Amino acid sequence: MVKAGYFYRTMNKDETQYPISRREFVQISGKAAVAAAISPMAFPSISLGASPTGDPVRIGHIGLGVRGGRLLSYTSSIPGAKVVGVCDVYRPHLQKGMDHANNPEVKPYLDYQELLNDPKVEAVVIATPDHWHEKMLLDAVKAGKDVYCEKGWTTSLEAAKRMRTAIRKYDRVTQLGHQGRQHAAAEVAGKMIQDGALGEITLIKTGRYINGPEDRPPWRWYGAYSNYDHPDPKEVRSHLDWKRWLGSSRRIDFNERHFWHWRCYWEYGTGQAGDLLSHELDFVQSIARHGIPDTCICSGINAHWKDDREVPDTWMVNYHYQEQNRTVQFEGVFNSKRNQPPEFCGRDARMIFNDIGQAASRFEVFADGPAYVPSRYPQPEPTFSFVPGKEHAKPSHMENFLQCVRTRERTWCNEDEAFIEAVTLLMSVESYRRKRLVRWDPKWEWII
Repeated sequence: MVKAGYFYRTMNKDETQYPISRREFVQISGKAAVAAAISPMAFPSISLGASPTGDPVRIGHIGLGVRGGRLLSYTSSIPGAKVVGVCDVYRPHLQKGMDHANNPEVKPYLDYQELLNDPKVEAVVIATPDHWHEKMLLDAVKAGKDVYCEKGWTTSLEAAKRMRTAIRKYDRVTQLGHQGRQHAAAEVAGKMIQDGALGEITLIKTGRYINGPEDRPPWRWYGAYSNYDHPDPKEVRSHLDWKRWLGSSRRIDFNERHFWHWRCYWEYGTGQAGDLLSHELDFVQSIARHGIPDTCICSGINAHWKDDREVPDTWMVNYHYQEQNRTVQFEGVFNSKRNQPPEFCGRDARMIFNDIGQAASRFEVFADGPAYVPSRYPQPEPTFSFVPGKEHAKPSHMENFLQCVRTRERTWCNEDEAFIEAVTLLMSVESYRRKRLVRWDPKWEWII
């Protein structure tokens, strides 16, 4: 029976209908038409940037473990780079670097300073535990090297300021490793939002959910993602320069869990803030261009994984951007596989991406309507879907860095964007530690 004052609109393939009010119908139809009229072809093609000169950038890789090993495998396979040096304090990782460098003349180093002294090395890729990022970057730019550094950029606000200052002083090219910027989806989405396709946006949601068997806890792998084959600790110790690995961190006896699972301990990183939240908030930044949040409030607990990890397995953060009157939420949970890809909630429509921040290559726009409840309101169909075509081709994140090394242009995630990333993640850490809301003072550049 059709109730007076309601329209029924088919929103799914099985012709199921649900009621919406006349006012809602007019609003949804109007904004849906606007969104549907926006085609990828309406946007200019994405420039590939400056063409490579044909002279590959001579790269030195520092840190060849989990992420570092993957970066090495990539740079050694593309025309824009030639791996001439590899460095790691753990000999099996160093051997892995030599085996995958795709250069029989590659030089191995245990001491990264010796790699920096090599005049053949033009740029370095830093993929060490986070507590090493500042010193290695400072030493690299002083040595005249350009730097690709993995996220999170660093572990303290003071370090972030020193890094930004040094990059400017020595006029070096830098790129922070947030590869979500290599997808055209962010640029197309940003243009749609700017043109009002979603209406007023007051909420953006994003998050990371990880789950697994009890014998495979998150972040407890050995040398490669999801590798849980436990090496003999005595053999590991015999191949590791433990003192060099510790660097400026607290001096302790060899602890294999700290070595393999450093993400779980505050001494070497910032937990979910630097490893996961940083990816998601940088992706939001690449679309919305918010800059540094005005306020942040964060809560964190170890809700499920009761091992010796120090950093919380549950990390809930709310940021507020005063000028836009907008809240950005991050949910980090290590006890669920439920997905929360970036979602921009507008008054008239919402935009939902297909994957986590660094892999978000597509998105859909849905007209505003009732929540998804299968028995009453079935899943609606999108009013617009973005699927990248040839006209949206972009270089990879690493290729953008290599091109900028040659042209001296600024990279997508340069030192200014890296500083925004660092402050954003560190605000959540400070809020968690102080157990209260914290604010950013833009005049003095302090978290208060």
